Amino acid sequence: MSFNPNSIGIPNGNYFALPLAVGNAPLTLLPVPWDVTTSYRPGAAKAPQAMLNASAQIDLFDLDNGDVWTSGIRTLPESAEIRRLGKAARRKAAKAIALLEKGADENSAKLKPYLNSVNSASQALNSWVYEQTLPLIRRGLPVGLVGGDHSTPLGYIRALGEVHQSFGILHIDAHADLRNAYEGFEFSHASIMYNVLKHVPSVKKLVQVGIRDLCKDEAEFAENSSIVEQFNDYYLHESLFNNVSWAALCEKILVSLPQKVYISFDIDGLSPDCCPNTGTPTPGGLSFHQASFLIKRLVEQGKAIVGFDLCEVAPGSDGSEWDATVGARMLYKLCGFCIRSLCTRL
Repeated sequence: MSFNPNSIGIPNGNYFALPLAVGNAPLTLLPVPWDVTTSYRPGAAKAPQAMLNASAQIDLFDLDNGDVWTSGIRTLPESAEIRRLGKAARRKAAKAIALLEKGADENSAKLKPYLNSVNSASQALNSWVYEQTLPLIRRGLPVGLVGGDHSTPLGYIRALGEVHQSFGILHIDAHADLRNAYEGFEFSHASIMYNVLKHVPSVKKLVQVGIRDLCKDEAEFAENSSIVEQFNDYYLHESLFNNVSWAALCEKILVSLPQKVYISFDIDGLSPDCCPNTGTPTPGGLSFHQASFLIKRLVEQGKAIVGFDLCEVAPGSDGSEWDATVGARMLYKLCGFCIRSLCTRL
């Protein structure tokens, strides 16, 4: 049966109900159903499937990127093994968090077995993601990682660091994620950028946008780092209130990024009206269009998007599909801009 992009999307296991592209499709989407170290509200492990379901409703003609889908977007299947490992590790993490919230010390004998178990499972996840992404990166094919909590892309960024000697990260998030082993979890979702800077020396610049919730240690870490540059949400909105245009702010944000850029997108970087069920919702944030425009300007400047992740989307426990709908649409924007960036370089 021929594929009609203007007709109803028929679910087929591929994001956006696209034809099942194989072989050298320029972009591969890797779902990672993992939500182990979430410290407030779980649910992100369900996001890859929820966004896949919602994505069938998206019109494929994009006003920014046209018929970019024709270049080919391939979807890898979810790993049942990773899902099982994540569920088991989440049970251990929940017990550890409950003890910590009652005042237990991270070094206590009672807590240590839970932390060791979770850290071991997270290391296994990092290795799995690394092994899934490295062969594609070596072939020059970008990957879009669909989380899952924000700990999930570490193995992917490590793989990128083996192929690309130098690149930067555009990090859109409400949180700085610069904590060292938050709650004793070495690979916490709140530690992803700390771990990236620790383990991936190829990352030469980390530009964080929309940050509005961080601890003093993270603020001092960023201030004392020559690699980290923060454009916190208060600064951005104060500038907007003083009649600085968003376009001008985008130029200021992007100027320090190198030619090769990885985009790490935590959905809570957006305003909570876009993601009310995300794990740690925070007042403030970017609008959908502000985030999309920022990435569009990145491409228009001729920078190369070497890959991306979209994390912390969480479907509502009441059955609400709004978070998945917003997430699927942002995912399609990221796919389009990544492919457009790739085509510009060919």
